[in-house]
Amino acid sequence: MTDIFFAAPELYQLDPNPMHAKLVAAADREGLLDVAYRTLDTPVGSLLLAATKQGLVKVAFDRQDHDAVLAELAAIISPRILRAPARLDPVVRQLDEYFTGGRHTFDVPLDLRLARGFRLSVLEHLPEISYGHTESYAQVAAAAGSPKAVRAVGTACALNPLPVVVPCHRVVRSDGSYGQYAGGEEAKRLLLTMEAA
Repeated sequence: MTDIFFAAPELYQLDPNPMHAKLVAAADREGLLDVAYRTLDTPVGSLLLAATKQGLVKVAFDRQDHDAVLAELAAIISPRILRAPARLDPVVRQLDEYFTGGRHTFDVPLDLRLARGFRLSVLEHLPEISYGHTESYAQVAAAAGSPKAVRAVGTACALNPLPVVVPCHRVVRSDGSYGQYAGGEEAKRLLLTMEAA
């Protein structure tokens, strides 16, 4: 993982030092820091967290290849991406609380620009599924206004840019089996087991 990411897609490594902090502060002050990112070690592995000034825009599991995710963000949002952990401190605090059982919902600002149309409708419904509960893909399709769009719900969950925070792990198959998950079946099992405890 690099400190500075350019869409070129060259990567430039900086040692963590005061110069990097000055670079981040100057970029933020001058309006040049479009996407800030950091990683966080969690019970479901390392998560890449990325935020714009509007809010959290991406959460990615390690198995999704963090460098590839940064390249995608650079292509879609902006190449002006820096490792700038401070912008993500509120998200990290809430994730820490969630993983220790002290938080059941998230209230950080979200930037949902990576989802549109029906996918966005699905993502807007997911936080309504209460902690410790699940809904089937069919129930989510109905709640999102398209009862026959069960497969599209699966796609929306698979492409959810904000897993964990926007809880697509709470969507399961009609028979109760887990179904697919960006973080892998074991991560989904861990999250659902933790919430059921």
